[in-house]
Parts: sequence; C-alpha cells; structure tokens
Amino acid sequence: MEFGYTLLCEQTPPKQLVADLVEAEEAGFGYSVISDHYFPWLEDQGHSAYAWSVLGALAQATHRIPLMTFVTCPIMRYHPAVVAQKAATMGVLSDGRFTLGLGSGENLNEHVVGRGWPSVDVRHEMFEEAVEIIRALFGGDYVNYRGRHFTVDSAKLYDLPDRPVPIGMAAYGPRAGRLAARHADLLISDQPVGNVVDLFHKEGGAGKPVYGQIPVAYGDDYDECVQRAHRIWRFSAPAWKVMAELPGPVNFEAAAGTVRPEDVAKSVPCGNNVDDYVQAVQQWADAGFTHISFCQSGPDHQKDFRTWAEADLLPTLRQHFP
Repeated sequence: MEFGYTLLCEQTPPKQLVADLVEAEEAGFGYSVISDHYFPWLEDQGHSAYAWSVLGALAQATHRIPLMTFVTCPIMRYHPAVVAQKAATMGVLSDGRFTLGLGSGENLNEHVVGRGWPSVDVRHEMFEEAVEIIRALFGGDYVNYRGRHFTVDSAKLYDLPDRPVPIGMAAYGPRAGRLAARHADLLISDQPVGNVVDLFHKEGGAGKPVYGQIPVAYGDDYDECVQRAHRIWRFSAPAWKVMAELPGPVNFEAAAGTVRPEDVAKSVPCGNNVDDYVQAVQQWADAGFTHISFCQSGPDHQKDFRTWAEADLLPTLRQHFP
C-alpha cells in the first residue's frame, strides 16, 4: 500500500496548506490529496480555499510528491470542459504528478450556481457525460459534444502534459462503481466498500488502484483528541446519502446535533497508539484498497502528526502493508 497526506481545505488556511505539504513531502508521505469545496461542512471548520489556486502553488513548492483532487465535481459549479483545462494545466505545472479525482458532488457546494440540485440518477448521468468530455479533451483534438446534459462547442486544449492526466472516479454504491469501471483509471471512496471494489475490478477495473482516506486525530492526550475529532468530523455521521443532499453548514450542524464524541471515535483513530492506526488501515486493506491518505484533525496539530508519522506511523505501516 501507499500512504498519503490529506489537505483538508475546510479546516486549514490556504497558505498553511502549501507549507503543510512541503513538510509532508519531506516527512516521506507517498502522495497527497486535496479537497475541493465551496463551503466548509461546519462553520467551526472556518475555511474553504479554492483548491485549484492552492494546487498551482503546490506544484511549484513541492518536487516529487504526487498531487490529486479528492474530489472535484464536474457537473454544475464547474463545466467539464473547464475542469479538463484546469487538470491539463496542473499536469504540465507538476511535471506529470497530478491525478484528477472526480465525484458527483454535494448540494453543499454545487447549489451556489442557482440551478437546483438534481436527483441522484440525473447526477450520475451528468457525471458520465462530464467524464466523457474530459477524456476526449485530454486527447488534444477539437471536441464537439451534444449530450443530454452538456454541450461542448469546438473546444481544444493547447497545453497538455506528455501523458494524459489519470482520472479517478469516486464511488460509494454499485452504480457509481460501474461508472468508474467503464471510465476511470482508478477508484476513489471515502468508505471501505469492499463490494464496490470487487464490482469495479470485475467490470473493467481489474488491476487498477483504489484510493481511500482515513480521518485521524493524533495527539498525546487521548481525551483531547476525541473532542477534536468530534469538532471536525461529526458532520460525517449521517453517512453519504444524507451528506450529498444537505445545502449548508447550518444543516450539517443540525444533522449532527445528537452525535457524541464517542460516536466519532469509533471511526476516527484518536491518540498516539500506532496499533489503533494499523487496525484502521487493515479494514481498508481487507476491502482491496491500495492507497490510503490520512487526514489529521485540526490545523494546529498538523506538524505534530507529520513528525510522529515520519518516526513511527509510516515505518510501521510499511512493515505491515508492504
């Protein structure tokens, strides 16, 4: 397995995101991912920088570490032709280190353009068309497209990397897993969905990488870590079918109102016991994931996590999951 470092734009100021990844590269993380949001999940998180501006800075500030969106929605807030241009430019700026991670999005971020929020079936249709457009533009020729949801009129990308940017597609359920099997170079999920991984491999994704993410709350004081994890991650307790539909931070706050710190700690490793982190990764390894990134809770606790990861966590994980 490969182990990565997550830049969570919703909790960290933009300049710190760049400084954090420079040090994460030095600490030996194998790759990095960055969230792409318009809003934070919760007002407490307090940030939501434009990920693509940060990515441009990251491409110049780092030297070897791969970069990836986790994930970008190409169906409303961004037109897929524009996503293709941004991703191709990142491929050039990063000397081929960039992967375009895509997902069908959340109402939280996409409602800002005032077009309403489609049903999940329509979103999947839009997602498939968007990936077809992006893939075609990566080919370097003029593209005209007339779909049910998108139109492209004589578009062409003039700055392309030597190799097309790899495309990852996020999936939580079978339908999205089948879409990824048809169109993606890799699968992405924020849950250890072994059944979706199996489906992805059986229907066209055999041998392709599978990327996941584990939120963590590292620190020496276990109780403080649990409280910090609850403050940052309580929004995720209602699960994806709810998370994709709520329109704003205030709604996530209401939905998470009954979530207790101990509830969050069941899915977020807390403290400094490396065995707890190994156990968490094992669940994803058993589900067929090949890449796992860690998202440390709290912007003020990133450096401590990187120091511990370099000395203890990463060596231990690489021994257990070679």
